[in-house]
Amino acid sequence: MTFKNREEAGRRLVDRLLQYRENPAAVILALPRGGVAVGYQLSLGLHLPLDVFITRKLGAPDNSEYALGAVGETGIVYLNPDARATYGLSRADIEDVVQVQQREIARRQTLYRQGRHLPTLTDRIVILVDDGIATGSTFFASVQSIRHFKPGRLIGAIPVGPVETIHETRRQVDELVVLATPDPFWAVGNHYIDFAQVSDHDVVEYLNLADESLLEWKERAHASTTSPPR
Repeated sequence: MTFKNREEAGRRLVDRLLQYRENPAAVILALPRGGVAVGYQLSLGLHLPLDVFITRKLGAPDNSEYALGAVGETGIVYLNPDARATYGLSRADIEDVVQVQQREIARRQTLYRQGRHLPTLTDRIVILVDDGIATGSTFFASVQSIRHFKPGRLIGAIPVGPVETIHETRRQVDELVVLATPDPFWAVGNHYIDFAQVSDHDVVEYLNLADESLLEWKERAHASTTSPPR
């Protein structure tokens, strides 16, 4: 399966998550940056609030694209078991890398949320979305961080990922919606025709547009229930 772009992937995920449409207990958390473009379509299609959950990959010293693990915005660090075995690393060995990424998380929190706090997640239905996963480190760190808030149900929404990683992801969430598990799997971007980089500006724009769209929908829904019969 090849997606035209992240927006198309998001719209396809909507069809698999319709049971949560307009559920007042549900919230969408997207992993920036690319996951926010997917999450925006989920917000539009399901009439659910959209926010970000900021998690940063910890790159290997000799290959920054290879994920040793990831750190979530609550401070929880996930270390990729394969990477730990390959590099023989402990948490202490990567502390400098963790601190660098925590500073980047703080910058993004300020920029993306514009003074807002992370929404309440306790007892809620949390739909965690990204544009795809490879090693799964960023997604797994996010799952572990969100579990700290004791959500009522944690759902993963992923357009594409490799079979083994998807199998592990399914074990870590209460429900997993995935559209494609190609084999062999090379990279997330290989399964998109348009996989252009999403900027910080784009993330803020998506979040603002999602808020505006949800508010407009609520106003229309309220008007339709309070209008006198003709």
